[in-house]
Amino acid sequence: MNDDVRNIVLGVVAAGISAALGWVARTYLWKRKLRRKQQFFGLPDNSESLLVVNRGAAGPEFAVMRFDVFALLELAALIKDCNAHAQILPHDTARQGFGERTEFCVGGPASNRRMAAHLDSLLPGVRVNVDSEPGPDRGAFQVGTERYRVDHGKEEYALLARLTADRSRNTRPVFLFCGQTSITNQATTRYLARNHERLTRKYGTGSFILLLKVINSQAYGPDVVELVEDVTRAAQTAPPAAAAPVPRNTHRAS
Repeated sequence: MNDDVRNIVLGVVAAGISAALGWVARTYLWKRKLRRKQQFFGLPDNSESLLVVNRGAAGPEFAVMRFDVFALLELAALIKDCNAHAQILPHDTARQGFGERTEFCVGGPASNRRMAAHLDSLLPGVRVNVDSEPGPDRGAFQVGTERYRVDHGKEEYALLARLTADRSRNTRPVFLFCGQTSITNQATTRYLARNHERLTRKYGTGSFILLLKVINSQAYGPDVVELVEDVTRAAQTAPPAAAAPVPRNTHRAS
């Protein structure tokens, strides 16, 4: 074997080794990224999850608003990327605890009983105005002492939460997408899909509650979303109980 042939053989071997090392490195990084995503969403391979959907205010019994359908599609893509499966349940048939399966709950408490139950038990510092009568506070959020009103099509708010039950031995979280309108529900799921890696770096597999603002949805749809603030502490802190009135002493001394 002359020098030219030897150099060609060595070059081919070196290229093969480099390609193999590159493939191994890419596979390792891809698998690590997938595992981080699965841990954040609580969705290991072939696991089951719940998509709890609200119902539209009008229409057939199982009518879902158009933007809520889009929200479900956003979540279904995330679940599929994690090699997991989803079961869709209407909000008033999801009668079970959480922790055994990851849950994605979509819709405000006015149209989603499951969401109302989660807010009541897990987020005592959050109040949502569900009055059916028109008024400036209809649909408003109150988080702690701050109130956030709806300005339809211009400024609308939503809560994005990842929560786990401290009393549960399981690690499967519940994700809440609680918007003031159906388009804000979709905006919240899209925000999670776009930012889950950043949220993983910041929160790991812990709980968080974020207040989001959807800007000018009548022009931009669900795409322009701002993070207002992390309201985890305020949302999980129950408001102080009102002091009971002191009864008057109406007894007269004789």
